[in-house]
Amino acid sequence: MRGRHFAGAAAALLLFLTGCSSQKETAGTESTLFAMNTYMTFTAYGENAKTGLEEAGDLIRYLEALWTVTDEGSEIYAANHSGGTPVTVSGETAELLSFALEMAELTGGALDPTIYPVLTAWGFTTDSKQVPSREELESLLQNIGYDRIILEGTTLTVPEGMQLDLGAVGKGYAGDLAEEKLKEHGVESAILSLGGNIQAVGSRPDGSDWRIGLRSPWEDGNMGVLEISDAAVVTSGGYENYFEDEDGNVYWHILDPATGYPAVSGLLSVTIVGPEGRLCDALSTALFVMGADRAEDYWREHGGFEMILVTENHEILITEGIAQRFTQSAGRKETVTEIVR
Repeated sequence: MRGRHFAGAAAALLLFLTGCSSQKETAGTESTLFAMNTYMTFTAYGENAKTGLEEAGDLIRYLEALWTVTDEGSEIYAANHSGGTPVTVSGETAELLSFALEMAELTGGALDPTIYPVLTAWGFTTDSKQVPSREELESLLQNIGYDRIILEGTTLTVPEGMQLDLGAVGKGYAGDLAEEKLKEHGVESAILSLGGNIQAVGSRPDGSDWRIGLRSPWEDGNMGVLEISDAAVVTSGGYENYFEDEDGNVYWHILDPATGYPAVSGLLSVTIVGPEGRLCDALSTALFVMGADRAEDYWREHGGFEMILVTENHEILITEGIAQRFTQSAGRKETVTEIVR
């Protein structure tokens, strides 16, 4: 799909609501929209749910117009085509970029918002996917490096030859702001699905947890159900956006900024559960690139989130904080082999 594009290395997400409440539940108000290159479905409960959802939808469209990579009217497009000249951006863009740069630093560059030219070379931003030459990738990697982006307040400088893409954190941040908008209207119970990113506002109206089905990577069906309240859930995996070459080699869209090639870390999927969508969005990509051992080290050092890792051996590694909230589906190939403590 060409035209307006909101690229993202953390877009491999297929999470959906499962199960029903054990008690009769008041019907919620639902709204749908297509934004940030994905379909979104919001369901909210309460007297002012309809107004809250309308304003949340307007906010999502506004943010998309700021951040989309290919729209000539967006702030990111203007910065990417400024030739190294400083540009003024909105507070929302400055806050999101500041967060993305901070996460890039914390993850040692496993998340890098300047990876867009390499993503484009692979064709993951268009319908013409191909394997770029090693020479092309080596040339493009010369202009990859989050530490060269200059952000001073709302003044942004993108050096000539470099390009930003906030897709790895944009939907998560949009979910956070949409949640804030709903709460401004007194909504205490809502579930927001932003193309797979799940944002749970409070619990279900009857007080029970929301039940989220987690897709099995590269297999049909769900590997299990996660019960959560007042949290975000984001999954990254290579299975949603990939292609095969004529020799049967598989290439997916989650790239390692250090090599320019699809990340091969021994992981099939990473699910992050945390208080903020933006954090979950960023870490689902970064920890996929890092691999299981480094992901566990990061969790132990930084905390503030929980995770479910699925390895290429179909082992499930799950942190202790959500181990009791995850129920594995019967007859699945994946098996819980380690509780990470």
